Amino acid sequence: MADVLTFTDSGIYCPAGDFYIDPWRPVPKALITHGHSDHARPDMGRYLATEGTAPVMQYRMGPEARIDTVRYGEARRIGDAKVSFHPAGHVPGSAQIRVEVKGEVWVASGDYKTVDDGLSEAFDAVPCHAFITESTFGLPIFKWTPQEVLAQQLNDWWQANAAAGRASIVGAYALGKAQRLMRAVDAGIGPMLTVTAVENTNEVLRAQGVDLPETVRITEDVSAKSHPGALIIATPGSTTHNWVRRFPGAATAFASGWMSMRGVRRRRGTDRGFVVSDHADWDGLNAAIKATGAEKIFVTHGYTGTFQRYLAEQGYDAHVVSTEYTGDDAEDAA
Repeated sequence: MADVLTFTDSGIYCPAGDFYIDPWRPVPKALITHGHSDHARPDMGRYLATEGTAPVMQYRMGPEARIDTVRYGEARRIGDAKVSFHPAGHVPGSAQIRVEVKGEVWVASGDYKTVDDGLSEAFDAVPCHAFITESTFGLPIFKWTPQEVLAQQLNDWWQANAAAGRASIVGAYALGKAQRLMRAVDAGIGPMLTVTAVENTNEVLRAQGVDLPETVRITEDVSAKSHPGALIIATPGSTTHNWVRRFPGAATAFASGWMSMRGVRRRRGTDRGFVVSDHADWDGLNAAIKATGAEKIFVTHGYTGTFQRYLAEQGYDAHVVSTEYTGDDAEDAA
């Protein structure tokens, strides 16, 4: 039978349903796995996303974006395809998209992680014949710090800096990782500050009922004097902005899976690197693929060639597919 999903210049396409999954060029119907900008792009005719993903998409794209919502596990008939969304564990609201046509099941995973972070809906392996996977960290060297160890590392670092009269600035992606860090640390150590991009995302998530600790938006009147010993959660690109001058002598850190690599840590030039990602590490990728029971695997972004060759050696019918997804950690490695 014909493939359930095909790979086109505009995105992953389902001929039976005449829709695209996470397209990177404008199309009439787009099914979206999650709200990061490499997967949820503007100018589509109409969107379908989970109830947890739609609000951040609406915030980022504006009120003109036409977004319909679906619950996890709710089956929809689109043309001749049966579609449902299932938790991906990547960020709040993220989903894998299951597509069934004439009994053949394919799953497009978007981005995912298999560790339950207590913030995102936990990854749920979906049995299928073909699985479309990322490989952002598809090398054996990538293995994430256990959550409880990460929390202790963060708290010890922040506590020591606060005791020395220094602010602590940690770079993290605005959707997902920033909120994980907020929930991991001990808010009793000191005030928690955020840059605008992070705080705007916090507001969207809080409105959805996501429980986050109290944070203070950095404005012109917020400084080391007004908030001594603060932990500042900032997007990677914002750490060169003028607000940093109001926190002289601040300790700096970066939170990313790329902190596993010494060369990246050196190039970042921060005092500390925390190994944490919202993508699956090597063990997580392999565990997820095995749990699907799929025989055919498509690798879409990351260490595609290396991971495809490894999967083929394990007996999978594995293929590399060219897409325009970057993985939201891609900028961290630059």
